[in-house]
Amino acid sequence: MSLSFQQNFKLGILGGGQLGRMLVQSGIDFNIPFSILDPDEHAPCASLAEFHYGKLTDFDTVMKFGAACDVITIEIENVNTSALKELVKQGKKVYPQPEVIELIQDKRVQKAFYRDHNIPTAEFILVENAADVHRHAHYLPAVNKLGKEGYDGRGVQLLRTSDDLTKAFDAPGLLEKLIDFDKEISVIVARNEAGEINTFPVVEMVFHPVQNLVEYLFAPAALSEKIAHEADSIARKIITELNMVGLLAVEMFVTKDGRVLVNEIAPRPHNSGHQTIEANITSQYEQHLRAILNWPLGDTALLMPSAMVNLLGEDGYKGLAKYEGFDEVVKLPGVHVHLYGKRLTKPFRKMGHVTIVDQDVERLKKKANFVKQTLKVIA
Repeated sequence: MSLSFQQNFKLGILGGGQLGRMLVQSGIDFNIPFSILDPDEHAPCASLAEFHYGKLTDFDTVMKFGAACDVITIEIENVNTSALKELVKQGKKVYPQPEVIELIQDKRVQKAFYRDHNIPTAEFILVENAADVHRHAHYLPAVNKLGKEGYDGRGVQLLRTSDDLTKAFDAPGLLEKLIDFDKEISVIVARNEAGEINTFPVVEMVFHPVQNLVEYLFAPAALSEKIAHEADSIARKIITELNMVGLLAVEMFVTKDGRVLVNEIAPRPHNSGHQTIEANITSQYEQHLRAILNWPLGDTALLMPSAMVNLLGEDGYKGLAKYEGFDEVVKLPGVHVHLYGKRLTKPFRKMGHVTIVDQDVERLKKKANFVKQTLKVIA
């Protein structure tokens, strides 16, 4: 397959955040021309490619942006899918497909999809408002999730006892049985137009106890071959059933009794794949590009064990970002810092990440812990 782009070829990305930034950085290797749309004029992508300022949820804005692109993709799900469907009718390639984005925009529809396709997931019931949650108090302990517009830890409430019912969302959502899990894992899977599928090795994620954001992860996950194979098979089944083109992150629980249950999916590059830039033969960003441009998918083998630590704005600091402990961290062998180009920090804002690679897993964990305790984003 020869690599060539028409003179005016453009790959459009809806969203100019850090995921878009790393996608552009990967695409530069292939001389891919990018166009970006984002509602923040200082978005991380603003200085890296042709940049357009505008709302991702506005029909006319997305239509105008997409009309000047040949292939359109996303780095965030909160986009106008009606416009994307219209662009497909006009002959534009939109990957992931608008119907897939729409399904994932609503956690209620997402959970019903798992149930209807025999994909293992936690038991759940749909609720319409806070009063409905109160009526199902017998279902506790459970997790109350908003149907729409929840992301990065927002839109999720843990309800352990009836005392927690005051935290219930007064909007359509679901109640999901609280899972007594042993690990939280993720598999990133890609599929191109030709139907070729490839997965990345399973990673293990550790979440912030309050903010519900990934704090750090390890790859490969410490799992039995049986459980790793099951997680891989589930990810492949989901992307096949969706008939999706692009990259899909599948977050899963491993229960204390060894079951693998799907938690949520994201149809784009994902926080649980940042470490692939240094640790795998092909990064998740290159793989996403390969999938949506219908190139052969890349080799996802691990080069060596890795960890990824998210750099979140420290609680209590707001303003011009300063990186305390930077020198101590970057002098460690196998450590690579990625900063996202965000000038201003605020509590728990994603400001960057650090990848650590080491052949010795125990040494890797010590380094990851050192990075986590040493590198702080303050103001």
